[in-house]
Amino acid sequence: MCGIVGYYTFNVRRDLKYVLDCLFNGLKRLEYRGYDSAGVCFDVVDPYPLSQHRAEGGQEVIAEENGVHDSAVPLIVKEVGKVEALERMAYETVERDQLDLKREYRSQVGIAHTRWATHGPPSAVNSHPIASDAEAQFVVVHNGIITNYNLIKDFLIKHGETFVTETDTEVIPKLCKFVYDRLSEKVPFPKLVMEVLKKLEGAYAVLVKSTHYPGELVACKRGSPMILGIREAPGTRRTSFNRLHDAADTKWRHESIECFIASDASAVIEHTKKVIVLEDNDVLHLCGGGYGIYNTEGHNVEEAVPRVLLTLQLEVEQIMKGQLEVEQIMKGGYDHFMQKEIHEQPESLLQTMRGRVQFQRPAVGNPYLTQRVKLGGLVEHGATVSRCRRIMLVACGTSFHACLATRQTLEEMCEVPVVLELASDFLDRRCPIFRDDTCFFLSQSGETADTLRSLEYAKAHGALCVGVTNTVGSAISRMTHCGVHLNAGYEIGVASTKAYTSQILAITMMALQLAEDSISKRERRDCIIDELGQLPGKVRSTLMLDSAMLELAESLKGASSLLFFGRGYNYATALEAALKVKEVALIHSEGILAGEMKHGPLALVDKHMPIVVIATRDGMYKKMESVIQQLLAREAQLYILCNEGDESMKAYEAKGCKLIQVPETVDCLQPVINIVPLQLLSYHLTVLRGLNVDQPRNLAKSVTVSEEH
Repeated sequence: MCGIVGYYTFNVRRDLKYVLDCLFNGLKRLEYRGYDSAGVCFDVVDPYPLSQHRAEGGQEVIAEENGVHDSAVPLIVKEVGKVEALERMAYETVERDQLDLKREYRSQVGIAHTRWATHGPPSAVNSHPIASDAEAQFVVVHNGIITNYNLIKDFLIKHGETFVTETDTEVIPKLCKFVYDRLSEKVPFPKLVMEVLKKLEGAYAVLVKSTHYPGELVACKRGSPMILGIREAPGTRRTSFNRLHDAADTKWRHESIECFIASDASAVIEHTKKVIVLEDNDVLHLCGGGYGIYNTEGHNVEEAVPRVLLTLQLEVEQIMKGQLEVEQIMKGGYDHFMQKEIHEQPESLLQTMRGRVQFQRPAVGNPYLTQRVKLGGLVEHGATVSRCRRIMLVACGTSFHACLATRQTLEEMCEVPVVLELASDFLDRRCPIFRDDTCFFLSQSGETADTLRSLEYAKAHGALCVGVTNTVGSAISRMTHCGVHLNAGYEIGVASTKAYTSQILAITMMALQLAEDSISKRERRDCIIDELGQLPGKVRSTLMLDSAMLELAESLKGASSLLFFGRGYNYATALEAALKVKEVALIHSEGILAGEMKHGPLALVDKHMPIVVIATRDGMYKKMESVIQQLLAREAQLYILCNEGDESMKAYEAKGCKLIQVPETVDCLQPVINIVPLQLLSYHLTVLRGLNVDQPRNLAKSVTVSEEH
């Protein structure tokens, strides 16, 4: 949730129009994360001017070539709504203030932010960037939540500070100013910020700029993602600092450099593929054409720490967060990202399996010559997982539903107890963890706050931690002992679709690999693997129900509530379908375990209540037939999701039921096919109701903040 963009340049001539475009385009790349307001802050005076005499707003400013204009107040523009509205307002402000868009800067520090409201409602005042005072001595953009902000706020108020926003973020710039005002001598910018960080509790990714440190930028993170992208002119020598320093010292002036800081590499990829992923408690200092990264958890915070400069790859086997080229993250001819991602599932499933599954059975008489499923991330730890006391699956939202859909497969193949945990509840209970446990952590982004905190807890208690994410280089992929990347491709729509089906596939493949040595399960394994090869084609066939789902959505768009009944493997399908309808179509919906129907939910059933029953042919088929009979006895408005060619289900059409017919596959893979028409249904319901499909209200793509635990 929220998005941070920072732009820093030294000794690279860029005009103001270019600077603003960098910031606004970066924000647009992060829109998928969800937001309700946005803001931008940039310099209007060059701290390292191109010449001694410069015209600024109709007035002449005189400075030395390498001098500093200490009184330069940056321009801050904030607006509620979309980035386009902010962009219009910013250019209107530039025109009003008579700033020259073609004027070139030798150095520029700009920061921008898309806010998803947590403390205080969406408003221009509460939007970021947030300044310490009217002179903007310190300006901050912040993702995350400062959990002890009330204590800091009360302290600052007692010392004469006046707060103008309702945000927790405002304590950061004001605390920076408070510390600075009480310094006996000026200290390096990152050292000042480190002093402030000592007082903060919670999760954050923060950019700080200051009029006291012109031409400098500090970035820091704890529990919220942030990357640094670096672009240099050919032949330029990159300079990284070995030790904390004062940028006012001319010996730290170096060659040209251009840097891009962002929450996600999608905001960086159009400028550079050279990135550094910041780790928790890192403090990045950009100044004088160089950079230094320090970590507040180290023994000597003034010594720079090494961080690997990564090159973003475009191969699916090496997918990094947001690394797709700009045209690859556009809608590709579809009306919405969610629609595009639903229709991408045949390809995303194939990519999840590519290079990992041998679809052809080994020759008769030589059943062990070929390992049919091989996930490289499990090679070193597979035996440990097989010997563990229990497997624990920890996730949130859609990822939790993927765990539920695959629990039975893991239990069957591994013959180990499998426990499901919602990450937030797991943390609330401080669930007992043992050294012979294996904990799987699922997250599309790899940055989900509750899942990440659960991982830290389990790892501290000695469990083997396995990550399943769609994002190479994410926090979860870095912190786990081993894991599997989905390779599903970039997902922009807030409502996860292709990541969900790829998660089911990934865990199923993990179960198959872990049962590789079991002779008794060989035939079952081979049957499942044979169906894996057919799965993308069957999903492609299911997508042909698009027009039928549109027609069904037409009849349901006025509904105030919608129920989904499922059982066995498809209890997860019912929960996921209900989640999709409620999060994008904004219709109250519930996924109900059909076995619990008589324990309360049956009271809701009447002729006005639309109900979708998932009754494909598996071990629960007869029980679901009984459910249908009981619902029909109460005149329910029924929609039955069944397999193609199911004559028993066709008989219900004469009783007023409507059928959604899908291809049949092996029971443990059927949820992958079954969810597709229900994803399409939720998509069409949303469009017909005139709502924003890709950015539903109050929701964000990557939930990188959580309540304090």
